[in-house]
Amino acid sequence: MRYTHLGRSGLKVSRLCLGTMNFGPHASETASHAIMDRSLELGINFFDTANVYGWKRGEGVTEQIIGRWFELGGGRRDKTVIATKVYGPMGDWPNQSRLSALHIVRACEDSLRRLKTDRIDLFQMHHVDRDSPWEEIWQAMDTLIGQGKIVYVGSSNFAGWHIARANEIARQRRALGLVAEQSLYNLLDRTIELEVLPACEGYGLGLIPWSPLKGGVLGGALKKASEGRRAADSQLKTIEKHREKLVRFEAMCDRIAQPPGEVALAWVLKNPVVTAPIIGPRTAEQLDSAMRALELTLDDAVLKELDEIFPGPGGPAPEAYAW
Repeated sequence: MRYTHLGRSGLKVSRLCLGTMNFGPHASETASHAIMDRSLELGINFFDTANVYGWKRGEGVTEQIIGRWFELGGGRRDKTVIATKVYGPMGDWPNQSRLSALHIVRACEDSLRRLKTDRIDLFQMHHVDRDSPWEEIWQAMDTLIGQGKIVYVGSSNFAGWHIARANEIARQRRALGLVAEQSLYNLLDRTIELEVLPACEGYGLGLIPWSPLKGGVLGGALKKASEGRRAADSQLKTIEKHREKLVRFEAMCDRIAQPPGEVALAWVLKNPVVTAPIIGPRTAEQLDSAMRALELTLDDAVLKELDEIFPGPGGPAPEAYAW
């Protein structure tokens, strides 16, 4: 396994991040524990979750599964850099969602209890809250850091402007600010190249791409469909929307004799701003497959062809649309 710093922080994390969104809804607790055990065996020390995962409002199903795994001992907790999130609704009352100081503190306490740990290594805001002032947000985060309940703060689904504003307010408070941003980024979704990637680079945030395989669409979906494997309705719609690109992509992967999913992951990993893409295996076998992307080097010709198949926005703003 290769390791890198999380943004400008001194924290070292693996180049792949284990996503746990499937734990509970699609992977049983036994299977989830096996995947986490296998991750540690492979050297993956960076796990991502959220208080809303498990999709039973207020229950934090996935966090509970991870907490019971930590409770098994064997150094599991200390070997793991655990990231979770705050923002989503955890109940129906007014202060059970978003980023008020009240909800941030309560959500942290609840996540600590479910995860059966004394600290959250990376506490991420799952979405920007335009109704909560940054002074209030940072006051809550600083309090939790001072209490040793969280170590680092990150964002998710922020625009470049939000990253800049958040870190400038943190700077005024002489705080470290955001060290990571988690964004949608893959060969089909490249909008963040306009503003978010430059903001991350400028402020020293590590980018944690979610859905690097576009929900499996970039993992050889056409070939799998031809073999009779069933796809979700949402995946089928994406396949039909991008069929021409996917045909060219999978043909290119066949030509260079590399699996599409590994090529797509290797492309994301090549970006110097990227810390670790989030992989969401449902089985230990899928986890082992993702590991091979770390050893895959894409040459200039392949990278050029990928840009032709999946053109981005044209680079960073404003050059992408002006001059």
